Amino acid sequence: MGNVLKLGLPTGSLQEATFDMMRRAGFLLSAGSRSLFPAVDDPELQVIQFRAQEMSRYVEDGVVDAGLTGHDWIVENGSDVVEVAELVYSKAKLVPVRWVLAVPQESRVQAVADLDGGIVATELVNTTRRFFQERGVRVKVEFSWGATEAKARLVDAIVDVTETGSSLRANGLRIVETIVTSTTRFIASHQAWDHPGKREKIENLAMLLRGALAAREKVGLKMNVPRAMLEKVCQLLPAEKSPTISSLHDPEWVAVEVILPEVEERQLVPRLKRAGASGIIVYPLNKVIP
Repeated sequence: MGNVLKLGLPTGSLQEATFDMMRRAGFLLSAGSRSLFPAVDDPELQVIQFRAQEMSRYVEDGVVDAGLTGHDWIVENGSDVVEVAELVYSKAKLVPVRWVLAVPQESRVQAVADLDGGIVATELVNTTRRFFQERGVRVKVEFSWGATEAKARLVDAIVDVTETGSSLRANGLRIVETIVTSTTRFIASHQAWDHPGKREKIENLAMLLRGALAAREKVGLKMNVPRAMLEKVCQLLPAEKSPTISSLHDPEWVAVEVILPEVEERQLVPRLKRAGASGIIVYPLNKVIP
Protein backbone atom coordinates (compact mmCIF):
# COMPACT_ATOMS: atom_id res chain seq x y z
CA MET A 1 0.00 0.00 0.00
CA GLY A 2 3.06 2.30 0.27
CA ASN A 3 2.84 3.38 -3.37
CA VAL A 4 -0.95 3.67 -3.45
CA LEU A 5 -1.97 7.30 -3.86
CA LYS A 6 -4.64 8.44 -1.43
CA LEU A 7 -6.81 10.89 -3.36
CA GLY A 8 -9.35 13.17 -1.70
CA LEU A 9 -12.41 14.17 -3.73
CA PRO A 10 -14.99 16.74 -2.60
CA THR A 11 -18.48 15.89 -1.44
CA GLY A 12 -21.38 18.27 -1.80
CA SER A 13 -22.01 20.57 -4.75
CA LEU A 14 -18.79 19.65 -6.57
CA GLN A 15 -19.22 15.87 -6.31
CA GLU A 16 -21.18 15.25 -9.49
CA ALA A 17 -18.98 17.48 -11.64
CA THR A 18 -15.84 15.91 -10.12
CA PHE A 19 -17.01 12.33 -10.73
CA ASP A 20 -17.85 13.27 -14.34
CA MET A 21 -14.39 14.81 -14.81
CA MET A 22 -12.72 11.70 -13.37
CA ARG A 23 -14.76 9.51 -15.73
CA ARG A 24 -13.68 11.61 -18.71
CA ALA A 25 -10.10 11.33 -17.48
CA GLY A 26 -10.44 7.53 -17.65
CA PHE A 27 -11.28 6.55 -14.07
CA LEU A 28 -14.53 4.79 -13.22
CA LEU A 29 -15.80 5.64 -9.73
CA SER A 30 -18.71 4.02 -7.95
CA ALA A 31 -20.02 4.95 -4.54
CA GLY A 32 -23.01 4.03 -2.43
CA SER A 33 -25.30 6.78 -1.21
CA ARG A 34 -23.63 6.80 2.22
CA SER A 35 -20.11 5.65 1.36
CA LEU A 36 -17.22 8.11 1.56
CA PHE A 37 -14.80 5.55 0.07
CA PRO A 38 -15.77 5.23 -3.62
CA ALA A 39 -14.44 2.21 -5.49
CA VAL A 40 -12.12 3.10 -8.38
CA ASP A 41 -10.87 0.90 -11.22
CA ASP A 42 -7.21 1.73 -10.56
CA PRO A 43 -5.23 -0.35 -8.03
CA GLU A 44 -2.80 2.55 -7.58
CA LEU A 45 -5.55 4.84 -6.25
CA GLN A 46 -7.53 4.94 -3.02
CA VAL A 47 -10.30 7.53 -3.11
CA ILE A 48 -11.68 9.19 0.02
CA GLN A 49 -14.32 11.94 0.09
CA PHE A 50 -14.27 15.02 2.31
CA ARG A 51 -15.96 18.39 2.31
CA ALA A 52 -14.06 20.84 0.10
CA GLN A 53 -13.82 23.16 3.12
CA GLU A 54 -11.57 20.74 5.02
CA MET A 55 -9.69 19.10 2.13
CA SER A 56 -6.56 21.27 2.24
CA ARG A 57 -6.07 20.56 5.95
CA TYR A 58 -6.17 16.81 5.38
CA VAL A 59 -3.75 17.11 2.46
CA GLU A 60 -1.36 19.27 4.47
CA ASP A 61 -1.43 16.78 7.37
CA GLY A 62 -0.85 13.80 5.05
CA VAL A 63 -4.20 12.14 5.78
CA VAL A 64 -4.51 12.02 1.98
CA ASP A 65 -1.69 12.53 -0.52
CA ALA A 66 -3.57 14.75 -2.94
CA GLY A 67 -7.02 16.22 -3.42
CA LEU A 68 -9.33 18.61 -5.19
CA THR A 69 -10.59 21.73 -3.46
CA GLY A 70 -11.15 25.40 -4.05
CA HIS A 71 -8.38 27.97 -3.84
CA ASP A 72 -10.69 29.86 -1.48
CA TRP A 73 -10.50 27.09 1.13
CA ILE A 74 -6.72 26.74 0.80
CA VAL A 75 -6.41 30.44 1.64
CA GLU A 76 -9.11 30.29 4.33
CA ASN A 77 -7.32 27.41 6.09
CA GLY A 78 -3.84 28.84 5.55
CA SER A 79 -2.74 25.42 4.28
CA ASP A 80 0.84 24.76 3.18
CA VAL A 81 0.34 22.47 0.17
CA VAL A 82 1.66 22.05 -3.36
CA GLU A 83 -0.74 23.49 -5.93
CA VAL A 84 -0.25 21.06 -8.82
CA ALA A 85 -2.86 22.33 -11.27
CA GLU A 86 -5.67 24.84 -11.64
CA LEU A 87 -8.84 23.16 -12.89
CA VAL A 88 -11.46 25.72 -13.83
CA TYR A 89 -14.76 24.01 -13.18
CA SER A 90 -17.54 24.46 -10.67
CA LYS A 91 -20.97 23.05 -9.88
CA ALA A 92 -22.66 24.05 -13.13
CA LYS A 93 -20.16 25.61 -15.52
CA LEU A 94 -16.51 25.83 -16.48
CA VAL A 95 -16.16 29.14 -14.68
CA PRO A 96 -14.59 30.44 -11.46
CA VAL A 97 -16.80 31.06 -8.45
CA ARG A 98 -16.98 34.34 -6.53
CA TRP A 99 -17.38 35.07 -2.84
CA VAL A 100 -19.40 38.26 -2.74
CA LEU A 101 -20.55 40.72 -0.11
CA ALA A 102 -24.32 40.95 -0.48
CA VAL A 103 -27.17 42.82 1.19
CA PRO A 104 -30.94 42.96 0.72
CA GLN A 105 -32.14 45.17 -2.12
CA GLU A 106 -33.74 47.54 0.40
CA SER A 107 -30.59 47.86 2.54
CA ARG A 108 -29.06 51.30 3.12
CA VAL A 109 -25.62 49.76 2.49
CA GLN A 110 -24.12 50.92 -0.82
CA ALA A 111 -20.40 50.49 -0.10
CA VAL A 112 -18.15 48.43 2.18
CA ALA A 113 -17.60 51.37 4.53
CA ASP A 114 -21.35 51.56 5.24
CA LEU A 115 -21.06 48.30 7.21
CA ASP A 116 -18.83 49.78 9.92
CA GLY A 117 -20.06 48.46 13.26
CA GLY A 118 -22.28 45.85 11.62
CA ILE A 119 -22.55 42.05 11.59
CA VAL A 120 -21.64 39.87 8.60
CA ALA A 121 -22.50 36.15 8.31
CA THR A 122 -20.41 33.78 6.21
CA GLU A 123 -18.72 30.38 6.00
CA LEU A 124 -15.51 32.09 4.82
CA VAL A 125 -14.73 33.68 8.17
CA ASN A 126 -10.96 34.25 8.08
CA THR A 127 -10.88 35.62 4.54
CA THR A 128 -13.83 37.92 5.27
CA ARG A 129 -12.19 39.25 8.43
CA ARG A 130 -8.98 40.00 6.51
CA PHE A 131 -10.99 41.77 3.80
CA PHE A 132 -12.62 44.17 6.27
CA GLN A 133 -9.40 44.67 8.25
CA GLU A 134 -7.58 45.71 5.06
CA ARG A 135 -10.38 48.22 4.40
CA GLY A 136 -10.25 49.54 7.96
CA VAL A 137 -13.92 48.68 8.50
CA ARG A 138 -14.95 47.32 11.90
CA VAL A 139 -17.42 44.44 11.62
CA LYS A 140 -18.29 41.34 13.60
CA VAL A 141 -17.94 38.28 11.36
CA GLU A 142 -20.20 35.39 12.38
CA PHE A 143 -19.75 31.84 11.11
CA SER A 144 -22.77 30.61 9.16
CA TRP A 145 -23.65 26.92 9.11
CA GLY A 146 -25.08 27.05 5.58
CA ALA A 147 -28.30 28.66 4.26
CA THR A 148 -26.41 31.94 4.42
CA GLU A 149 -28.71 33.74 1.96
CA ALA A 150 -31.62 33.34 4.40
CA LYS A 151 -29.68 35.29 7.05
CA ALA A 152 -29.18 38.41 4.95
CA ARG A 153 -32.20 40.10 6.55
CA LEU A 154 -31.23 39.02 10.07
CA VAL A 155 -27.74 40.54 10.03
CA ASP A 156 -26.30 43.53 8.17
CA ALA A 157 -24.72 41.60 5.27
CA ILE A 158 -23.56 38.20 4.14
CA VAL A 159 -20.56 36.89 2.25
CA ASP A 160 -21.63 33.96 0.10
CA VAL A 161 -20.39 32.02 -2.89
CA THR A 162 -21.97 32.34 -6.33
CA GLU A 163 -21.34 31.32 -9.92
CA THR A 164 -23.76 33.61 -11.74
CA GLY A 165 -25.46 35.66 -9.02
CA SER A 166 -28.88 34.38 -10.09
CA SER A 167 -29.69 32.77 -6.72
CA LEU A 168 -28.83 35.98 -4.88
CA ARG A 169 -31.06 38.02 -7.17
CA ALA A 170 -33.88 35.48 -6.77
CA ASN A 171 -33.66 36.02 -3.01
CA GLY A 172 -33.87 39.79 -3.32
CA LEU A 173 -30.18 40.41 -2.64
CA ARG A 174 -27.68 42.61 -4.43
CA ILE A 175 -23.91 42.37 -4.62
CA VAL A 176 -21.90 45.16 -3.03
CA GLU A 177 -18.45 43.86 -3.90
CA THR A 178 -16.56 40.69 -4.81
CA ILE A 179 -14.26 39.60 -1.99
CA VAL A 180 -12.39 36.79 -3.73
CA THR A 181 -12.55 34.80 -6.96
CA SER A 182 -11.73 31.12 -6.74
CA THR A 183 -11.12 28.12 -8.96
CA THR A 184 -10.68 24.44 -8.15
CA ARG A 185 -7.10 23.34 -7.50
CA PHE A 186 -5.47 19.93 -7.58
CA ILE A 187 -3.20 19.95 -4.54
CA ALA A 188 -0.67 17.57 -3.00
CA SER A 189 1.11 17.24 0.31
CA HIS A 190 4.82 18.04 0.37
CA GLN A 191 5.52 14.47 1.50
CA ALA A 192 3.73 12.95 -1.49
CA TRP A 193 5.29 15.48 -3.90
CA ASP A 194 8.76 14.48 -2.68
CA HIS A 195 7.97 10.76 -3.15
CA PRO A 196 9.08 9.87 -6.73
CA GLY A 197 6.40 7.23 -7.35
CA LYS A 198 3.55 9.28 -5.93
CA ARG A 199 4.71 12.45 -7.67
CA GLU A 200 4.63 10.70 -11.04
CA LYS A 201 1.10 9.46 -10.33
CA ILE A 202 0.02 12.96 -9.27
CA GLU A 203 1.52 14.51 -12.41
CA ASN A 204 -0.17 11.89 -14.59
CA LEU A 205 -3.50 12.57 -12.90
CA ALA A 206 -3.08 16.31 -13.41
CA MET A 207 -2.41 15.79 -17.12
CA LEU A 208 -5.49 13.60 -17.57
CA LEU A 209 -7.75 15.91 -15.56
CA ARG A 210 -6.62 18.93 -17.59
CA GLY A 211 -7.33 16.95 -20.74
CA ALA A 212 -10.78 15.99 -19.51
CA LEU A 213 -11.66 19.61 -18.81
CA ALA A 214 -10.27 20.77 -22.15
CA ALA A 215 -12.58 18.29 -23.90
CA ARG A 216 -15.82 19.22 -22.13
CA GLU A 217 -16.79 22.00 -24.51
CA LYS A 218 -15.20 20.60 -27.66
CA VAL A 219 -16.21 18.03 -30.28
CA GLY A 220 -14.45 16.14 -33.01
CA LEU A 221 -15.56 16.62 -36.62
CA LYS A 222 -14.84 14.20 -39.49
CA MET A 223 -15.95 14.44 -43.10
CA ASN A 224 -15.16 13.35 -46.63
CA VAL A 225 -14.27 16.10 -49.09
CA PRO A 226 -13.64 16.07 -52.88
CA ARG A 227 -10.05 17.15 -53.52
CA ALA A 228 -11.36 19.85 -55.80
CA MET A 229 -13.26 21.40 -52.87
CA LEU A 230 -10.60 20.89 -50.18
CA GLU A 231 -9.27 24.44 -50.12
CA LYS A 232 -12.77 25.89 -49.90
CA VAL A 233 -13.68 23.55 -47.01
CA CYS A 234 -10.44 24.23 -45.13
CA GLN A 235 -11.07 27.98 -45.29
CA LEU A 236 -14.25 27.40 -43.27
CA LEU A 237 -12.49 25.47 -40.49
CA PRO A 238 -11.07 27.12 -37.31
CA ALA A 239 -7.72 28.70 -38.03
CA GLU A 240 -6.02 27.85 -34.71
CA LYS A 241 -5.15 24.26 -35.66
CA SER A 242 -4.50 22.67 -39.04
CA PRO A 243 -6.95 19.86 -39.82
CA THR A 244 -5.79 16.29 -40.30
CA ILE A 245 -6.14 15.33 -43.97
CA SER A 246 -5.94 11.68 -45.06
CA SER A 247 -6.10 10.10 -48.50
CA LEU A 248 -8.99 7.77 -49.29
CA HIS A 249 -9.11 4.77 -51.60
CA ASP A 250 -10.73 7.00 -54.21
CA PRO A 251 -7.92 9.42 -55.19
CA GLU A 252 -10.47 12.15 -55.87
CA TRP A 253 -11.52 12.28 -52.21
CA VAL A 254 -9.85 12.95 -48.84
CA ALA A 255 -10.92 12.59 -45.20
CA VAL A 256 -10.69 15.71 -43.05
CA GLU A 257 -10.73 15.72 -39.23
CA VAL A 258 -10.60 18.62 -36.79
CA ILE A 259 -11.37 19.46 -33.14
CA LEU A 260 -13.41 22.59 -32.47
CA PRO A 261 -15.57 24.27 -29.81
CA GLU A 262 -19.00 22.67 -29.62
CA VAL A 263 -20.76 26.03 -29.95
CA GLU A 264 -19.19 26.50 -33.40
CA GLU A 265 -20.24 23.09 -34.72
CA ARG A 266 -23.94 23.84 -35.22
CA GLN A 267 -23.14 26.80 -37.47
CA LEU A 268 -20.24 25.16 -39.26
CA VAL A 269 -21.79 21.84 -40.32
CA PRO A 270 -24.39 23.32 -42.73
CA ARG A 271 -21.72 25.54 -44.31
CA LEU A 272 -19.39 22.54 -44.77
CA LYS A 273 -22.19 20.55 -46.37
CA ARG A 274 -22.89 23.37 -48.82
CA ALA A 275 -19.16 23.63 -49.58
CA GLY A 276 -19.07 20.00 -50.75
CA ALA A 277 -18.33 17.94 -47.63
CA SER A 278 -20.23 14.69 -47.10
CA GLY A 279 -20.36 11.86 -44.54
CA ILE A 280 -19.99 14.46 -41.78
CA ILE A 281 -19.58 12.90 -38.32
CA VAL A 282 -19.64 14.87 -35.06
CA TYR A 283 -18.46 13.00 -31.97
CA PRO A 284 -17.87 13.86 -28.28
CA LEU A 285 -14.41 13.89 -26.72
CA ASN A 286 -13.25 12.56 -23.36
CA LYS A 287 -9.80 14.14 -23.26
CA VAL A 288 -7.78 16.65 -25.24
CA ILE A 289 -4.08 16.48 -24.29
CA PRO A 290 -2.06 19.39 -25.77
